[in-house]
Amino acid sequence: MKELLKTLCTLDGVPGYEDEVREAIKAMAAPYASEMIVDPLGNLMVFKKGAARRERPVALCAHMDEVGFLVRSITEDGMVRLAPAGGVDPRVLIGRRMKVGPGKVPGVISIKAIHLTTPEDRKTAPSLHQLYVDIGSRSKAETEKLTQVGDPVFFDSAFYELGDRCVKGKAIDDRVGCAVLVKLLEEQLPYDTWFVFSVGEEVGHGSEAAAQRLNPAACCVVEGTTAADMPDVPAHMRSTCQRQGAVVSLMDRGTIYNRELYRAITEKADQQGVRWQYRKSANGGTDAGSIHKANAGCAAFGLSAPTRYIHCACNMVHLPDVEEVLKMARIFIKETGENHV
Repeated sequence: MKELLKTLCTLDGVPGYEDEVREAIKAMAAPYASEMIVDPLGNLMVFKKGAARRERPVALCAHMDEVGFLVRSITEDGMVRLAPAGGVDPRVLIGRRMKVGPGKVPGVISIKAIHLTTPEDRKTAPSLHQLYVDIGSRSKAETEKLTQVGDPVFFDSAFYELGDRCVKGKAIDDRVGCAVLVKLLEEQLPYDTWFVFSVGEEVGHGSEAAAQRLNPAACCVVEGTTAADMPDVPAHMRSTCQRQGAVVSLMDRGTIYNRELYRAITEKADQQGVRWQYRKSANGGTDAGSIHKANAGCAAFGLSAPTRYIHCACNMVHLPDVEEVLKMARIFIKETGENHV
């Protein structure tokens, strides 16, 4: 799992520019796929035949896009101003290495040095509009030879292992979900199953088009979710914790998850010794928000890996938690077949 996650997280794919990620996953899925579809939005849908057919399709979904930026404007002295593509806290940006435009030109997010600030300046965190990417250019004309307004801007962040089987990198939200789906594609499945690798989740829900096409009876959305087991967060505020297994959602801002489904799956998980935890927060949302309302509706199951520092350049996940997510995804595939969901 570590090497697969490294491969996927090293790829770049802000919303609207998921091509590199999609092509890599297509190559990984091709030896196991019975059918592959890419829709006009860029969603990749992969069908894998199982030992038995289903009365209606069942799907698992993970999004390919990552938070990042688009070029908003270029200053006269060649600096690149940013428009966010997804929710990013400006406090985590200063000094970050970036890759700008189709050529992935190296740059750094900059702001005037502390020596040039006033005491009043230092009382507040800078907004995104105060920041810029310095690519070493001398003029607007020079920068425009390398990038244009609307081009993508990606985090430039190394992937590596640290501590007790933790890994750090950009885009673990949601390449961790993509990795789980790729692993399942490599296995013998008990039932026919669709795998959806969606676009644009960080700015909306590109998955809605895939759900309209497939019309699934049930869908499992596999995500990276906020792990809040940190020193300054009280125990009762910790929505999820690392080293406590997979995360099962009851509700979030866009979805009430199907209670019959999550109760059946968690019961099987307990019987099989799979480690899992409920998500204790209803903040945020996932692709389930659009998928479960498509067509006549479907039963939604929310499954996540607890991930620290999401929506920045240094996401961190505990690999044994990801293995528990994979185990629960297997249970979802089996349970939705045996119970004719």
